Amino acid sequence: MKRILCTTVATVGALIAALGPPAGAAHADSAPRVDLRVLVVSDGGPSTDAIAAELQVSGTPYTEIDLTRADRPVIDADLLADTVDGRPRAKFQAVVLPSDNPFAAGSAEMAALAAYERTYRIPQVDAYTYARPEAGLQYPVEGGYAGSLDGVRAQVTDAGRAGPFGYLDGAVPFEDNSPTVGESYAYLATPVAGADFTPYVDAAIPGTSRRGSLVGEYRHDGRRELVVTFVYNQHQQQFRLLARGIVEWMTGGVHLGASKHYFAVHVDDVFAADDRWNTELNCTPGDVDCPEGAGTPDPIRMTPADVTHATDWQHGHGFTLDLAYNGAGSVEHREDNGGADPLTDRFLADRARFRWINHTYTHAFLGCEQDTTVVPWRCATEADGTVRWVGRTTVADEIATNRVWGTGAGLPLENGELVTGEHSGTRVLPQQTADNPHLAPALADTGVAWLASDNSREPQQRQVGPAATVPRHPMNVFYNAGRTTEQVDEYNWIYTSRAQGGSGMCEDDPATSTCLTEPLDTATGYARYIVPLETRTALGHVLAGDPRPHFIHQSNLAEDRIAYPVLSGVLDGYEALFAADTPVLNPRMKEVGVELQRRAAWRAALGDGRVTAYRIGETVTVGAPDGVAVTATLPTGTTLAGAAFGEPYAGGRSGWAPSTGTALTLALPSPAATPAGTGAPAPVTDPAPGTEVPAGVREQVRYAPAT
Repeated sequence: MKRILCTTVATVGALIAALGPPAGAAHADSAPRVDLRVLVVSDGGPSTDAIAAELQVSGTPYTEIDLTRADRPVIDADLLADTVDGRPRAKFQAVVLPSDNPFAAGSAEMAALAAYERTYRIPQVDAYTYARPEAGLQYPVEGGYAGSLDGVRAQVTDAGRAGPFGYLDGAVPFEDNSPTVGESYAYLATPVAGADFTPYVDAAIPGTSRRGSLVGEYRHDGRRELVVTFVYNQHQQQFRLLARGIVEWMTGGVHLGASKHYFAVHVDDVFAADDRWNTELNCTPGDVDCPEGAGTPDPIRMTPADVTHATDWQHGHGFTLDLAYNGAGSVEHREDNGGADPLTDRFLADRARFRWINHTYTHAFLGCEQDTTVVPWRCATEADGTVRWVGRTTVADEIATNRVWGTGAGLPLENGELVTGEHSGTRVLPQQTADNPHLAPALADTGVAWLASDNSREPQQRQVGPAATVPRHPMNVFYNAGRTTEQVDEYNWIYTSRAQGGSGMCEDDPATSTCLTEPLDTATGYARYIVPLETRTALGHVLAGDPRPHFIHQSNLAEDRIAYPVLSGVLDGYEALFAADTPVLNPRMKEVGVELQRRAAWRAALGDGRVTAYRIGETVTVGAPDGVAVTATLPTGTTLAGAAFGEPYAGGRSGWAPSTGTALTLALPSPAATPAGTGAPAPVTDPAPGTEVPAGVREQVRYAPAT
């Protein structure tokens, strides 16, 4: 591939003059202002979209210019830099491009970007680029590799672990979820002789003893590029593992927003019993999916031995389960067994080892009154056709009675947290299209501030009277299964076709992603298929920085204890991937609610342009509206009003700081870094920022507003 050098020295010199003086000393009186915002130039491909998604989720402001629209702004000196109060300002702290140069040869826009990066020491991320000398790498045909990396176990190099990827334990496994679908494509190559190139993540080049770079830093022409040579999307594990490091590299660990990993598990129906799936009737006797009178209920309830197993498992994993309890389950058991309830006795003896959540006293359905004479059930109606609702007093009594029972039993409660039975009271489609109008007043009556909701139905947090919802991820480990054979049988019923003996739900809704091509073996299907799938799904939520809890049921901790392989798979899988300073966080329900509220307020403030943030030398200044907490990631040693900022995580400090409408001033640790935050680039001699477009890179144009 021929390299084309079209930009003249005079043109580059003119651009540098337009951009302003280069960043030199880090002293506040001479350093330029660098705004804490990222410029993302996209070609509409998945890799730049993935980086933009990471910035959005973490709360890091960015402006996107996408090469699919003709009405987007031209990238020139005026777009990139200006002067504020007599001080040169770089408007972006980093630049993300879809490749090392997505423009045509001799592009004035690429020349402007190169001059800007050189002048202000702004790093550039090549989101997915062909391995070639212009990116510091040999062509793949020169002893490298081009092809699939499905199932390959890449590795963080020593330089990567000492640098931006130090939060990883070393391995970067690439997904291989389907033997028939190609999931990854990459170029593996070694650096060009004499190039200042440092691999951060590499993999073995097939058929050789050498390793080729997948992510590496290339210093040249007074610029720094993070060269990524594999394609990815925002959901793939390999990207999720490396996303933090990409952002840390481009920002030098100084940016708005934060990325942390969370895993919380709610266990519903504790003290109660769950009805069991009937493998012959294909429904659950005693519950609303079975016709009235069909079959005999065969409830599943934990034993004292199951409690001991739970406490041992928690201790072994350094993890705490949240138990959503129904006090009536214990009361009724004692009434039916001469006052004895060994399960509750065991739980109460170990109550301090768990967190507890009010799940209402009897687990009653608190929405419309249900008409269960038909399957599926429907809302009962008055004579005039209006919905008959469960009353305010009934709802409040369910909450208050369970709280009184729990307090009397010595459970350590947060009285503001509530999980209603089946998330009832809030709308349930298709039967109940609106919240029970008596729910919000009952929540006010009982002081509920945090109300669980089903993330599969309502993924966004919302207000229900005085309470904010906390969406919870349902795990596909069924409430009515205590044994693996029951779980697989029901799974087959739901996810196979009618011709295969299933319900046909997948035929009716082809978009369902978990449909089976054939039934699972009831003896092996759980361990072979369901556990890996559910583990991957839940771990994906964790790696995406999603704080929403997951929920299962007490039946899943009984009998075959079918939940543990999934829960252990998530925690053990995480531990194998991350360093000790990047733990998975285990928040309780109200902490998740606060985190979601803060994120929503922060995103709204960013979207409205009400946040300003910039760095001058060793000082970061952030302005945000009164009452909107500020989130940031900064180096260890950063202080706010003389105190350490945030909490330690992944080798730095991150967290939230309250805002009163007055700008926050954060002092970075000495010695000062460069304005871009990542160190001065080594001088090199290549003068040409313009190069030809790699094969397959599309010349598209679009502009999207900052998020």
